[in-house]
Amino acid sequence: MATTRNATLTPQDVEAELSYAYLHAVASQAGIACQSANRTHDGLGIDATLSARQDFGPGAVLTELSVHIQLKATVRPPARRDGRLSYFLHDKRQYDRLRASTVLPPKLLAVLFLPRDREGWLRHTVEQLALFHCAYWLSLVGAPATDNSSGQTVYFPQDQVLSPDGLLNLCNRLARLEKLTYAP
Repeated sequence: MATTRNATLTPQDVEAELSYAYLHAVASQAGIACQSANRTHDGLGIDATLSARQDFGPGAVLTELSVHIQLKATVRPPARRDGRLSYFLHDKRQYDRLRASTVLPPKLLAVLFLPRDREGWLRHTVEQLALFHCAYWLSLVGAPATDNSSGQTVYFPQDQVLSPDGLLNLCNRLARLEKLTYAP
């Protein structure tokens, strides 16, 4: 990948944009609509909304649903503990918004874990476009309050991969009115 001097986007901006691209690509492959939020939604902690409409099979109560996503990206490798990946969410207000149980549609946190080296984030050839590493999703509903004013470490189950199959599984759970909660 060629490096560009005087780039318009900072490395953190690029990380954020790649998280949007990742979500859009994965949702599209799953047949799920993905809409980026506008600035007013950003103030609510919503970066994108996923919408699905289909027959979700036996036990499903809903045939149409939406979920709000707060996107983050990081080059800091997560610590692994008991099948979970750690991430420090820097904004306590955002942590509190995401753990609220009084919102519909539900809000989820999704974090794209990128390689440390910027050159390893994205590769392009005429045969493929590849974004390296992956994102995970997490519900913080039921997470404990924190006294830490700078943020809170949260833990993503390694099986909650933000993939086409992972999104379809998430939608199936929501269609069955399964309550998504945080398990520290």
